[in-house]
Amino acid sequence: MKDHKQIGQELELFFSSDMAPGAPFWLPNGMVIFQELEKYIRKLTLDAGYLETSTPIMVKSELFKQSGHFEKFGEHNMYNLELSDEADDSKPESYTLKPMNCPESTILYRFRPRSYRELPLRLAEIGRLHRREKSGEVNGLLRVRQITMDDAHIYATEEQIFNEVSSILDMMIGFYKSFGFEYEFRLATRPETRAGSDENWDKAELALEKVLKEKEIKTGDKKGEGAFYGPKIDVHIKDALGRDWQLATVQLDFHQPEAFKLEYMDENNSKKRPVMIHRAIFGSFERFIAILTEHFQGAFPIWLSPVQIQIIPIADRHQKYAQIVLEQLKSANIRAEMDTRAEKMQSKIRDAQIQKIPYMIIVGDREETENKVAVRNRTANMETMSISDFLTKINLEIESKA
Repeated sequence: MKDHKQIGQELELFFSSDMAPGAPFWLPNGMVIFQELEKYIRKLTLDAGYLETSTPIMVKSELFKQSGHFEKFGEHNMYNLELSDEADDSKPESYTLKPMNCPESTILYRFRPRSYRELPLRLAEIGRLHRREKSGEVNGLLRVRQITMDDAHIYATEEQIFNEVSSILDMMIGFYKSFGFEYEFRLATRPETRAGSDENWDKAELALEKVLKEKEIKTGDKKGEGAFYGPKIDVHIKDALGRDWQLATVQLDFHQPEAFKLEYMDENNSKKRPVMIHRAIFGSFERFIAILTEHFQGAFPIWLSPVQIQIIPIADRHQKYAQIVLEQLKSANIRAEMDTRAEKMQSKIRDAQIQKIPYMIIVGDREETENKVAVRNRTANMETMSISDFLTKINLEIESKA
């Protein structure tokens, strides 16, 4: 069983460099997987009524002091810089590379006054974050210093908590089932060091317990492992090596709306405080891709495969017809390549198998005469069909994420 770092090198997905420890360099093949996952989560998010946003990667440290993150994480887990204005370098200001998106999301919420009619307001962001992980803890894509998160923050009334958390859990279940992962929900309750009142913690924990009970979801226990601002429900999966990883999370937060004085006007024109729900489905792109790579051992489903079809002409005289097939596949937005090397056909097939390419198209005299293609999959099954039938088959597999 290979780990994701070895597979990443062999399939040219990503690599690490001493020039940027803890931050992966993504190669073109790896970026295909990254972008396909990005498209997938973006569609799920937009279909569920979220609005996509983007916030700065560096802000004044005072924002994280206001949220409480700086006091808890600032000295050891955040990248902080002292920067001076060009006109006056005698008064440097403290800035931070953001380690999480939530404090900046509150700035988006405060952009203008909000009405109860806008709630729930679902703001999504695929954001790049930086965290100062210890060098001994950095591990390939599983634990990195530069993280990409599929974040979202929902601003809601207390009455809307149940429906919002419930729909997020449904999204998580559908997402993880689509990859064939075995998953477990775990309820993480108040840590010893925390922000906010016990009253709000009681209210938040009871709200999450109610959703889990009503949906008849059994959970493992993470007593005392909640976020410092609120309890959460985490999704844990086992990777191909049997290791346990926390990925998706939904967190209920009464603290930050209070810390940032967030408000909305209710139906009686009175000011009320919204509830903030934090949500991530992947957890992080990097960790998810690491686990996915090991789970499939690099043999990704066709919709994620960097190269979906490898065309193999039997001899040089078949390259012209192979080129016609290639152009038809590319016109249908299939990621296809043609092997024109002066190698034997069996050698080309073996190399395509090593690269974990889902399908090979073999073309020779018969295929060219009949205007068909011989299709071989990873398990060596072979069948001959028309190009249009093959496109129908492949598009169905891609669309269904088989």
